[in-house]
Amino acid sequence: MIVHYGYADGRGEFYITIDTDKCDGCGECVDACPQDIFQTATNDHGQVLVEVKDGVARSIGYVCPGHKYCIICHQVCNRGAIGHSW
Repeated sequence: MIVHYGYADGRGEFYITIDTDKCDGCGECVDACPQDIFQTATNDHGQVLVEVKDGVARSIGYVCPGHKYCIICHQVCNRGAIGHSW
């Protein structure tokens, strides 16, 4: 399942996506993100996954520069579970 965190407004679409089928909850992106956007959490099935922190999704386009300017989370995610719409 792909989970979308973010919003769309007059400037465009600003979503970080996490593919929960690919994410293994390693937390590498949590440690690597200079904007401190991610956290690990346990889902209803006891699986540890990464998610965007509460409250950050509503301002993600301002907090995160997007994959064109900051690719650190993409580089550390060996499973390719993270995506950006901008």
